[in-house]
Amino acid sequence: MATSERKKREYAQRQTLIIDTARKLLLDVGYIDLNMDRIAEITEYSKGTIYQHFSCKEEILVEMLIQSAKKCGTFLGRGSRFQGTPRERMAAMALGYDLFIRLNPDHFKSKLLLQNESIRRKASPVFQKNLEKAEQDNMGIVSEVLREAVEQGHVQLRKDVTTEEVSFGLWTGAFGAYVLMFSEMNLQALGISDPRKAVWNNIHALLDGFGWHPLFQDLNWDQTKSRILKEVFPHEAKLAQVS
Repeated sequence: MATSERKKREYAQRQTLIIDTARKLLLDVGYIDLNMDRIAEITEYSKGTIYQHFSCKEEILVEMLIQSAKKCGTFLGRGSRFQGTPRERMAAMALGYDLFIRLNPDHFKSKLLLQNESIRRKASPVFQKNLEKAEQDNMGIVSEVLREAVEQGHVQLRKDVTTEEVSFGLWTGAFGAYVLMFSEMNLQALGISDPRKAVWNNIHALLDGFGWHPLFQDLNWDQTKSRILKEVFPHEAKLAQVS
């Protein structure tokens, strides 16, 4: 039993090293020049050993996305359990998403480089399914809080609007903003001096637009934000120097 557990642990450690190495190579040389030979050379494992874990580089990259999605999901999940109204919990998830990106910029950058459907298709169906599930789980965390808000009467959606559509709008708005933050676009020149503040305000403007109570003007959100950071993300806020 001890030998079996040790082998499982060594296998997991080896796989983590392979993925971490691939992520660094992806950011350094790009998708085209990333290959199994380079991964094997840096990890000092044989190509045969690498292939025991993954059948092609695309499977490594898809597993990389899976792990990033799961890591992001831990931040969203913690935010969703904040002791507050559904809207305050939604705000906590927004702060969690921001902290995830601040503390894991390589995860976000690598995700941007892998927004190509052909990469997913080259991975086996198992990897594709696992990635789809990880992404759906994250969307589900957000949608669940919204469903609770509807059930509790904090927000009334039109009959032609689903909770998933609202979640999608929140996700695409935030994701798109961070894409621009990581680009070379001069946001200062566009009058955006604090893009993260703009994301925060835009999220609340969208929630206000759906009539989600309490409205932005009805709460001291600076106080709520401080409480979220203190109660939910104290360690992460300290590391990111966010207050």
